[in-house]
Amino acid sequence: MKKKNSDIFFNRNILIYGLGKSGLSAYEFLKKKNNVFLYDDFKKNSKKIIRYKSILKKKFDYIIISPGIDIDNCKLSKFLKKNLNKIYSDLDVFYSCYKNDCITITGTNGKSTTCQLLYEILSKNDYDVKLVGNIGNPILSTKNIKSKTIFIVEASSYQLEYSKIFKSKYAAILNISPDHLERHKTVKRYIEAKFKLLKFQSKKSLSFVKKNDELIEKYLSSQKFNCKIIKVNTKSKNKIFSKLKNKYIFSEANKENLLFVLAILKKFKVKKKLLLKFIEEFKGLKYRQQIIYQTSNLMIINDSKSTSFASSSGLLKMNTNIYWLLGGIYKKGDKFNLLKKYHQNIKAFIFGKDKKSFSDQFKGKIEYMNCKNLSDALRKVLTISNNQKSQHKIILFSPSAASFDDFKNFEHRGFYFNKLVKKYLNV
Repeated sequence: MKKKNSDIFFNRNILIYGLGKSGLSAYEFLKKKNNVFLYDDFKKNSKKIIRYKSILKKKFDYIIISPGIDIDNCKLSKFLKKNLNKIYSDLDVFYSCYKNDCITITGTNGKSTTCQLLYEILSKNDYDVKLVGNIGNPILSTKNIKSKTIFIVEASSYQLEYSKIFKSKYAAILNISPDHLERHKTVKRYIEAKFKLLKFQSKKSLSFVKKNDELIEKYLSSQKFNCKIIKVNTKSKNKIFSKLKNKYIFSEANKENLLFVLAILKKFKVKKKLLLKFIEEFKGLKYRQQIIYQTSNLMIINDSKSTSFASSSGLLKMNTNIYWLLGGIYKKGDKFNLLKKYHQNIKAFIFGKDKKSFSDQFKGKIEYMNCKNLSDALRKVLTISNNQKSQHKIILFSPSAASFDDFKNFEHRGFYFNKLVKKYLNV
């Protein structure tokens, strides 16, 4: 439902920087009532794209910047730094135009899974919900918005970093561990980006944060927020876990995601008798802790979406033999923090560009082997695991690294791994 005071981004000179999904959706949304200019570091031939020299001569009221743009490392860096007060996000544009309730989820890990599970449960309870944001659906491309439409928004630190006015009735910070430091430079700046979600909330808003998360607790103690903050105890043993048979909700990470979902759902009318049924039906996300093969003593998990140690850690805490395939582009500042009691269960098989960075982390901690590539790693794992047929084991593909050394993205990496499994197991 449109706001009456939605003219902040209308009849203006607007520059949209970055022509990915969110940038193009912002263009389509704003072009009818504004003088909109486009710029992209890599797309130069289109008649619609303004030249660099022309940008410096024009006066813009607003600059809508795509999440993928790093102000410190882009062609318009100097220009953007001079105009920081004019930079907004697509979330800001949405908020200026609509007064619909939003449930916005951020955190280092678990955002997509939490958003998807919330979406499925609420939609099955007859709520009109839209799943948008970093999960792949730009918020400004949404159609058929009604007054009761609820938006479930996955918000990355990149999106929140540039946001200035976006407010969400419900917000959640699932967890925080050092991430994206190549962009944010310091952990402090990364945390500040995440907490922008709470910064703009009103007194009537609710925020859910992980209890006893060191970085969250530390930041909360140093700041004041208007919203009501609910701390979610992710160590609690909810009765629902004893009833669940869904194998997707077996890892520590997914149990935590589910506890956040249950906490948020308390604010909505959800049919409790059907809640367990809907959770049982949840199949998860492709390439995120996805069980792709299973026998009585072997499980193969495709967790290609994992790009840091923290995102892999939940799956590494299972009390069984784990053959861990990992590697790619190592993230600056990433640390292998796992209690010693889990070390003996893990054998790591490292592939990709930054093998040394990973092996340096593992020396004296866990058994590891350097491999030529992902195919070689899987081949070695299957050879070793076949010699231990009586033991229950998990082959875990959780790279803990960016994929761009050998793959287009984590989806491409995940798809390739599934092909390898089918090839080597003849399934």
